[in-house]
Amino acid sequence: MTNIQFIQRDGRREFAVVPIEVWDRVKHLIEASDDVTLFDAATEQDDGFRVPAAVLDAELAGDHPVKAWRNYRRLTQDALAQAAGLSKPYLSQIENRARAGSAAALRRLAQALDVPGDILVEAGA
Repeated sequence: MTNIQFIQRDGRREFAVVPIEVWDRVKHLIEASDDVTLFDAATEQDDGFRVPAAVLDAELAGDHPVKAWRNYRRLTQDALAQAAGLSKPYLSQIENRARAGSAAALRRLAQALDVPGDILVEAGA
């Protein structure tokens, strides 16, 4: 049996001190457990929504997220503005970054584009 020292507080074992050779044999199990915990937490929060590569590419090329999503959904500015209840000039100003767009307008655009509202609201902030 390996010599393990236990440290107690109020009659309960609080810590275990193990020889380094024991630690070297088991530390990978601890690290793997941390990875599993992080993965489980991430997948628990996953809403299943994925941003398509075409949208990411367009945003990396400098397009405003509204424009990237509009092009991905194959909508004209007229069609998107009408669906969101906005004027075409206002939509154009948002896409060209001349105006940030109100949170309400960005939420309406997100709804018309069928994307989570926070994606566009955060982009406009």
